[in-house]
Amino acid sequence: MKLHVHIEQDEAGYFVAEIPALPGCLSQGKTKEEAIENIREAIQGWLEVMESKQGYLEEELLEVVV
Repeated sequence: MKLHVHIEQDEAGYFVAEIPALPGCLSQGKTKEEAIENIREAIQGWLEVMESKQGYLEEELLEVVV
C-alpha cells in the first residue's frame, strides 16, 4: 500500500507526520526519520482498528484497484 505522508516541523522543532487519506492518523518525531518510522506504526495501528470495526462478511467484500 502506498500513502502520501505530509510532514512539517512545528514551533517546538518536532516533525509532525500526517496521512491525509486516513483521518486522525498522525505521529511525530524529533527527526524526520523518526517521524517517518513512527507514522508507519501509526498507519498499522489505524488500519487494525478500522478493520476490527468492520462487521462485514468475507463474501460481501470486493477488492478494487485504482
